[in-house]
Amino acid sequence: MYATLMITFREGLEAFLIAAISAAYLRQTGRAALLAPLRGGVAVAVLMSAALGVLLARIGSLTPATEGWLAAAAMVLVLGCTVHMLRHGKQMKGEIGKRLDSLSGKAGFGAGAAVFLFALLMVGREGVETATMLASLASQSGSGDMFVGGALGVACAGLMALAWTRYGRRVNLSRFFQVTAVFMVLFSVQLAIYAFHEFSEAGVLPGLDNAWWHIATEPYGPEGVYGHWLTYGLLLVPAAFLLVGALRDRRAVQAVPPQGDGLRRASDPIPASAR
Repeated sequence: MYATLMITFREGLEAFLIAAISAAYLRQTGRAALLAPLRGGVAVAVLMSAALGVLLARIGSLTPATEGWLAAAAMVLVLGCTVHMLRHGKQMKGEIGKRLDSLSGKAGFGAGAAVFLFALLMVGREGVETATMLASLASQSGSGDMFVGGALGVACAGLMALAWTRYGRRVNLSRFFQVTAVFMVLFSVQLAIYAFHEFSEAGVLPGLDNAWWHIATEPYGPEGVYGHWLTYGLLLVPAAFLLVGALRDRRAVQAVPPQGDGLRRASDPIPASAR
């Protein structure tokens, strides 16, 4: 459930931020009439992503080889989206504004259709990534746990995006993406082990004793002894990273000398006695 929550939280936050930033930009530029197609594109993208997730989960439960390919694809997506957000997270608002300017400049129906497709593609891309990642977990977790984790993750992402729209200057998105990047890297390791384990069970690893490797990797799977420790690490390591970062920020604030400490600043007038 925790892995599902973190995946939907991170990917949902990025999707919600795209929608929130786009809506705020349209309002600020006097294009509120385009909010309806924006919401429509987001809604269709969410529905299509949910349908894709259900489809992939059902397909993934058929054979170990399919589960292995899903896990491998999810691992690539996890690492890819992590690198992307660490590189471009700070420029997200500017990039979205430039794209909306070029699309909403069209007249009449064309502007609405362009904004609808923009929301559909931008949010849908996040949805496809999320659906693929969650499908790789379908055979490892119960449907009830996945539903609860997914619902909590989406709800937390929605609240975080709402907080960003209202208190954007106070939300440290850089720290958030750093902490969740730690989780995503650990999660990609778990996915790599799971993919290797499933491929060995299917007997498709070339040049290896698949039966031996399947038994050897059993303790490292999600239900194995070491797999449990890796799952705990998914929770504890990001939490420790967040704690260390918070302590560093606190020390940095305390190290700044308060104003009025008796030191003369360059802008202060020079006393007459010192001239």
